[in-house]
Amino acid sequence: MVNDRPFEEIQVGDRASFTKTISEADIYGFAGITGDFNPVHVNEEYAKQSRFKKRIAHGMLTASFISTVLGTDLPGANTIYMSQEVKFTAPVYIGDTLTAEAEVVEKREDKRILTLKTTVVNQDGKTVVDGQAKAMKM
Repeated sequence: MVNDRPFEEIQVGDRASFTKTISEADIYGFAGITGDFNPVHVNEEYAKQSRFKKRIAHGMLTASFISTVLGTDLPGANTIYMSQEVKFTAPVYIGDTLTAEAEVVEKREDKRILTLKTTVVNQDGKTVVDGQAKAMKM
């Protein structure tokens, strides 16, 4: 379901989230779409020798869930995703359950632009992605 929140009803402090468990299929699907077959994502034997000791999800896969929040819930339909600052703070493994959250921290009425604090946390509450987005509500 996609929400279509009217810009006038969105307030500083409003939040929305999206939760998903990372599967092996997600990693292979993302690799296939983007062409990023870095062995730390797709080769278990290679990943065992890495600092992570097992395969990790692509950082941009985990960050992409922020787009899900913005495009389907807050602000929702008719949103133009203008920018995203991203800092990857911890690895994500197959089986991790991630929750992406966006919180409105600034509302610019004249241009209908929202600034949102964006985070992705794992099932243990550890932040794996931290950042800030700007979105225009049409």
